[in-house]
Order: sequence, then structure tokens, then C-alpha cells
Amino acid sequence: MSQPAFDPLSLDAQLCFAVYSTAHAFTAAYKPFLEPLGLTYPQYLVLIVLWGGDGISVGEIGDKLHLDSGTLTPILKRMEKAGLVRRSRNPEDERQLKVELTPEGRAIREKVRPAREQVVCTLGGDETPIGKLRADLMQVNQMLRATKMG
Repeated sequence: MSQPAFDPLSLDAQLCFAVYSTAHAFTAAYKPFLEPLGLTYPQYLVLIVLWGGDGISVGEIGDKLHLDSGTLTPILKRMEKAGLVRRSRNPEDERQLKVELTPEGRAIREKVRPAREQVVCTLGGDETPIGKLRADLMQVNQMLRATKMG
């Protein structure tokens, strides 16, 4: 019996689907850790950005997360209402909104640490292949963002 011919349009041949479904799996893996803290996965990503450099503009957060302000603004409003961040006008440029962590936003960092540790354990417990996979995916990301398809 012969093998069926490779079909580049089959679901099994799609890198985009593998990445898409894996993104959903990551969201699901983090949910049991984040939900009791009142966090969504996108809010967690915003916190990660702010833990790396507090007091930055909404635009800078959007650039790092590849989110537009229309997507990011409701996330930040909910985080501000929850007491995790404070938004204020940049005194040097009133058009810009600056986002700063509150003490609660800083303190929640240690509470979410077990989430990442559990995901690393689930993926084999070794940071080296995780780092390589991340670098490979970021390279694909950059290539796709640099190319105007269609």
C-alpha cells in the first residue's frame, strides 16, 4: 500500500495551525494559576512587560505585545479597575498615556511565578530547548511581520 501524496493544504501540514493551537494550549495551561488571581492571560502578558520596565506608554506596551491600542486599552482599564496599574498622561507629551504598576501590580509577580514553573515542568523542565524553540518562533514572527503577504 502506498503512502498518500503530501497535501500542502491539509491541516497536518499547517505550521500556522500548530502555532495557533499551541497558543490556545498555553492560555489553557496558565488559566488555573491566573484565574484565582483575577487575571486573564493577556493581562499577565501586560504585567510581564511592566515588570521589565515600569512607567512606559501604552504604545510601547502595544509594540512589545504586538497589540493595537484598541485591543490594549480595555485590558488596561480592567487592570486599573483591579488596582494593578495606574494610567496617567505623560507630562512631556499629553497625547501619551503612561502605565505604571501599583504596589499590588508589583506584588502579584511572586504569586504568578508558579504558573511559569509548572509550564516549564510540563515541557520537560529544561530551559534550553524552550529557549531555542522561543528563538525559532520569534524569528518566524519577525519574518512574517517583515513580509507583506497578499
